[in-house]
Amino acid sequence: MTVRVTMRHRLGSFLLDLSFALDHPGITALFGPSGAGKSTVINAVAGLVRPHRGRIEINGATVFDSEAKVYIPPRRRNVGYVFQDARLFPHLSVRRNLLYGWRRAARRASDKDIRDLVALLGLESLLDRRPVSLSGGERQRVAIGRALLKSPDILLLDEPLAGLDRKRRDEILPYLARLRDRYGIPMLYVSHDIDEVARLADQVQIIDNGRIVASGPVSEVFTRLDLFPLTGRFEAGTVIDARIVAHDDGYGLTRLHFDGGTLTVPRVDAETGALVRVRVRAQDIVIALSRPDAISANNVLAATITDLRVDPETYADVQLSCGGARLVARITRQSLDRLALEVGKKVFAVIKSVTIIR
Repeated sequence: MTVRVTMRHRLGSFLLDLSFALDHPGITALFGPSGAGKSTVINAVAGLVRPHRGRIEINGATVFDSEAKVYIPPRRRNVGYVFQDARLFPHLSVRRNLLYGWRRAARRASDKDIRDLVALLGLESLLDRRPVSLSGGERQRVAIGRALLKSPDILLLDEPLAGLDRKRRDEILPYLARLRDRYGIPMLYVSHDIDEVARLADQVQIIDNGRIVASGPVSEVFTRLDLFPLTGRFEAGTVIDARIVAHDDGYGLTRLHFDGGTLTVPRVDAETGALVRVRVRAQDIVIALSRPDAISANNVLAATITDLRVDPETYADVQLSCGGARLVARITRQSLDRLALEVGKKVFAVIKSVTIIR
C-alpha cells in the first residue's frame, strides 16, 4: 500500500509546502517542533483540511487533487484516525466502541481477527466497561482498536500519547510496537517527542517551518549532527535494531547482537532470536582512546569518528561508525581537545548497560 502527499497550504502568514511518500508498511513519523505543520498534514490526509494546492493518493486512489478538482470527504476515505484525546462514545461500552469501527469497514474483520486484536491490545478485561472508568492509556488503546477495526488503508495517529504522563506512555508504547510489527498497513505518526519516535518509527520526516528538511530511516536521521538543532541535542541519541542472542537470568541481563557488535542490556522479555530495538542516548556514551578493562560498564565497542559538531560554548557531538551502525556521543569541548579527537580517529565507545533504553 502506498500513500503520496504533495500539498501547499497557507495558514495566515505560515506556508506549508511539502511532498513525501509512504511506500512500505510500518510507522513513518512526522517529527518537528510545535507549530511546524505536522497536524495540518495529517488532517489533510484524513480530509479534515482541504489544501489550497496539491494532490493526495491513498493506496492508488486519488482523494484530493486541486487541479482536477477532486475532493473525497473524510467519511469516504478509508483511513483510521487516532486523536490526542481518544474521542470514545461515552454512552457505549468498550465492546460497542470497537464494533462501531468494525461496522463501518469496507472489509470487515472476522470474529477471530477481532479477538486477536482485542488480545493484542490487552482489552479482554475491559470490554464491558464504559470509557469514564478507563485510564487515559486504556482509552487510547480502545481508540486504536476502533480505528484498526475499520480495516483502513492507512492509520493516522496525531500525538496519541501527548495527553498521558510518562507512566501511561510507557504502558502504551509496547502495544503500538506490536501493532507496527503485526499489521501490514502504513501508519503516519505525528509527534514532537523524540523518545516516542525513536522507539516506534521506521522512517521519519522532519518538518520545520512548513517544509521537510530531512527524511529517511530513524537510525540515520537521528544521528545526523547537522539536525541536532531540530532533533534536540540533549534528547538525541542512536536507535539500534538488534537480535537477542542470550539471556543471563542470574544477573537479569540480555545480550544483543547488532551490526556494530554486541550489547549487554537489562533483561528483555522476549525469546532468543527475537528482534528488538534499543536506544542509546548521546550523553550516555563515553569515548576512550584505548580499550578499558577494569571498569563497571559492560559495553565497549570499537569505533571510528566520522563527524564532529562543536558547540561554541561547552559541548561537542561526535558521530561514530561502529561496524554498520552509527552512534553519537556528547562530550565536553575540553574532552575533545584533551583526547585530540578528529575525524578518522579510532576510539572505543563505552556504554553502561543500565543507561540503554528499551
